[in-house]
Amino acid sequence: MTSRQLQLYITTQSPCGYFSNRVSRNLVPDPKLTLNTAIYNQLIEYGFRRSGAHCYRPHCHSGKQGCQACIACRLAVNDFSSSRSQRRCLKSNLDLTLSISTAGFSDETFELYRRYLNHRHIDGSMTNPDESDFRQFLYCDWSETQFLEFRQDDKLLAVAVTDIVSNGVSAVYSFFDPQACRRSLGTFCILQQIAYAKTLGLDYVYLGYWIKNHPKMHYKNNFKPLQFYLDEQWQTQGSEIVSSSYSLPRP
Repeated sequence: MTSRQLQLYITTQSPCGYFSNRVSRNLVPDPKLTLNTAIYNQLIEYGFRRSGAHCYRPHCHSGKQGCQACIACRLAVNDFSSSRSQRRCLKSNLDLTLSISTAGFSDETFELYRRYLNHRHIDGSMTNPDESDFRQFLYCDWSETQFLEFRQDDKLLAVAVTDIVSNGVSAVYSFFDPQACRRSLGTFCILQQIAYAKTLGLDYVYLGYWIKNHPKMHYKNNFKPLQFYLDEQWQTQGSEIVSSSYSLPRP
């Protein structure tokens, strides 16, 4: 299937997850379409993101007051050079061991996920997750998803949920021990995904959406040079991004 054969739809409005005074809409594939890895590989190159078994891209700019804040971003791993603070992060986590497994449920990973959400999202809708929340958000039957698990001795400290796509890896979500904040495990997970992409001979780490000057997105500015999906193409980060134009791949 090519982009010209893929039918896209716009969802109804819902509350924005980033700005309390805004609403959001998403661009999604035909709900009747059975997604698979090949279609996902195509969609991610058009700035889409996976959540559970669904793919979407923000499409909030209809009308005069439309928002265009969310911009898909990715990192070209062979152009990346770690900063001094990132090298310190790697050094401080040298005692951690990495194991890689196919995404799936276990009591150990779910307990870490639950503790992380209850600490980081205490007032949000993601608190007190159950098993179905874990399964339906992090992976699905058709995605090639792996858990990069980091342990200190036998204790699980962090999990980087990672999709393998045709030209890179997608950093779907990371969760970690909230008591280990000094380790900067969020940064560490991305650094390890960059290293993993290089090991696999892949070119990119897809980092989801970037929002200028938003505190939840600030950490992405530390991974350079970022590429942004603007005007139907990936463009390397410049000194300033004034606006974005999310044009649809035409059916």
